[in-house]
Amino acid sequence: MGATVLIVDDSDAVREKTRAALALLPICDNVLEADNGLRGLKLLAQHKVDLVLCDVVMPELDGFKFLQLMKSKPEYRDVPVILLTGEEGTDKKVRGLEQGASDYITKPFEASELLARVKVQLKMKALQDELREKNAQLERLASTDVLTKIHNRRYFMEMYDLEWAKCERFHHDMGLIILDVDKFKSVNDTWGHPEGDRVLMEIAQVLAKSLRKVDLVARYGGEEFAVLLPSTDLKGTKLVAEKLRSEVEKHIVVGAGSANQRPVTISLGVAHAPTTPGVSSADEFIQRADEALYRSKERGRNRVTVAGE
Repeated sequence: MGATVLIVDDSDAVREKTRAALALLPICDNVLEADNGLRGLKLLAQHKVDLVLCDVVMPELDGFKFLQLMKSKPEYRDVPVILLTGEEGTDKKVRGLEQGASDYITKPFEASELLARVKVQLKMKALQDELREKNAQLERLASTDVLTKIHNRRYFMEMYDLEWAKCERFHHDMGLIILDVDKFKSVNDTWGHPEGDRVLMEIAQVLAKSLRKVDLVARYGGEEFAVLLPSTDLKGTKLVAEKLRSEVEKHIVVGAGSANQRPVTISLGVAHAPTTPGVSSADEFIQRADEALYRSKERGRNRVTVAGE
């Protein structure tokens, strides 16, 4: 995809000359035009613009005001702006650069100079977009479990600390579920690690599909998973835990297709803020859910245990 350039100038002749120059640039395949700043802002909202060429002197909304309004919106701050000015003095050029313009060109301009400056800004914009996307990819990788493709423990703990802080400050409800796969060692020992990996991946997807968008599920470690339920009371947390237990037992089997296939089950421990007793810190809250999980194991597995009950 080529670049989209927006021309904002009240002069028909300047817009025509600018558009003709941009037609010589192969990487520019879409040119938008506005004869004043207000229409320019409207076009910005309607299209993904890669570069703006804006006149400084315009009626109603001049180039400086246009630039100020544009740069006040986070979604446009990285869009480069080249100011077009008919003045040779430096005052307005400096003012434009201080307000966020990337470059300026004096009118009347030569097409070759305009294209050179446009190419520089578009190349810089492309590099910035590429860097931003790579950083986003790195962030996703840093917060995603490689095997299951759901969030990892690091990301979970970051979100958990934020939700715990909200609970403490605003007295919100919050549910926490810690669960793990019953007899998972025997899955690996009997069927091999590839089968164990498949089971974990399928469990992760079942858990994710069974939760709301505001909930958070993560691989907590090994065969353990953690589920965070913001703004959820104790009854709701217990219902979610039971639903997760049932969905896994219903849909996940080990040794699929063989005569010895069997359902996979999970054991779950539930804690709820603020009703779980003996909790004075975020660490103790997790500990209570973990203790409830182990009581589920002791009681025969494939069940839900609530801390404090």
